Amino acid sequence: MSAAWRTEFGHIAIALVPAWLAGLWLGWTGWLLAAALAGLLIWHLLRLYRLEQWLAEGGARALPNIGVSGDLANDITRLRRGDRKRKQKLTALLGRFRESAAAMPDAVVIIGAYGEIEWFNDAATRLLGLRSRQDIGRRLTYLVRHPAFTGYLAAGEYNEPVEFPSPVSEQLFLSVRAVPYGKNQRLVAIRDVTRMHRLEVIRRDFVANVSHELRTPLTVITGYLETFSDDEQVRASARTARTVQQMEEQADRMRRLVEELLMLSRLETTPATVDDTRAVAVASLVNDIEAEARVLGRAQGHIIQSQSDASVWLKGNAKELYSAFLNLVSNAIRYSPAGGDIILRWHADSEGAYFVVQDHGIGIEPQHVPRITERFYRVDKDRSRTSGGTGLGLAIVKHVLQRHGARLRVESQPGKGSVFTCVFPPTRIEQRPATSRAVGV
Repeated sequence: MSAAWRTEFGHIAIALVPAWLAGLWLGWTGWLLAAALAGLLIWHLLRLYRLEQWLAEGGARALPNIGVSGDLANDITRLRRGDRKRKQKLTALLGRFRESAAAMPDAVVIIGAYGEIEWFNDAATRLLGLRSRQDIGRRLTYLVRHPAFTGYLAAGEYNEPVEFPSPVSEQLFLSVRAVPYGKNQRLVAIRDVTRMHRLEVIRRDFVANVSHELRTPLTVITGYLETFSDDEQVRASARTARTVQQMEEQADRMRRLVEELLMLSRLETTPATVDDTRAVAVASLVNDIEAEARVLGRAQGHIIQSQSDASVWLKGNAKELYSAFLNLVSNAIRYSPAGGDIILRWHADSEGAYFVVQDHGIGIEPQHVPRITERFYRVDKDRSRTSGGTGLGLAIVKHVLQRHGARLRVESQPGKGSVFTCVFPPTRIEQRPATSRAVGV
């Protein structure tokens, strides 16, 4: 027990004991004790009043000794002092953060729960055209109205950045990423990626132009090779026939490479999303892919099986989906041993629709899985070249799925096989009777 509390109890005893003794002597015990208690109550109320006045004044002046209330005031003063120091530290940290953010070449904008601008640095003025006085408190989406940006903020999924032209100038291309922090706040970081965007456009144009230019000489070469292969003198010589056959195989591989490069170029240069008003009968696509897979796997004796829910349709582009699904199946055939099983499945549940390709092939080491959708990336370069792979199949799959708002999930164990799953969002699913016809396909 503190000294203040002991003093407090002493004051109570000093007030009540004499009153009790006097009451016993005079016969007025109850009245005198009541009067003593009333006096104690008034005394305590006066001390509480002085404490309340002291708190209302901010605790600037010294508080006279008022017992336990004085100890309480001292504790409050100590807590206030500590809180003041913490506020000073936080203010200094915030000041340093704003100074460093203001000096950054990238734009930084802090927005509140409703998207209202709370603060931004000088680079935001240059890249977004924000004005320091007029725009504080306004919603950022009212000032930056590009659909890609407004949709990005509204979706609330900030795993990947979004790119779009600057509202200041269409010659500037920006990469924007939002980071949630604090209490319903978001930090929006904006970077000028104009140079990278121009280089990417140059690369795409170069690939598309070169691929187009290669088609004509390849067509001529293929035509001459077909003529040679039909010539009786060529067929009469086993060595010459074998040479022509190898040339035909390499020309066919080059043709497929050019076609896939053109496909990638088209996917990259056309709008990022596809028409979601056309319904695709995916079960019918799977049946066609199964038939083609049987032809591709016939030489190695692969066993192809499929299971499809004909009532599940998908809004999207039938040609792109067919290309993506066939690439997955071709990969499964290419990397499965002779006689291996390959299973195709198409089904849906409450969380989305799934196209699954399962094989029992060589599998993929874990360190390769994150990179298998990169252009020309090969897990086993020698095997890929021997089997005729171009290294572009999974890149095409990735782009097609992105255009359909979907993602690729890969599960693989070396020596046991792989499971590739295309996961489509529920918004693209359309349930129809199995006998329905596709709209616009």
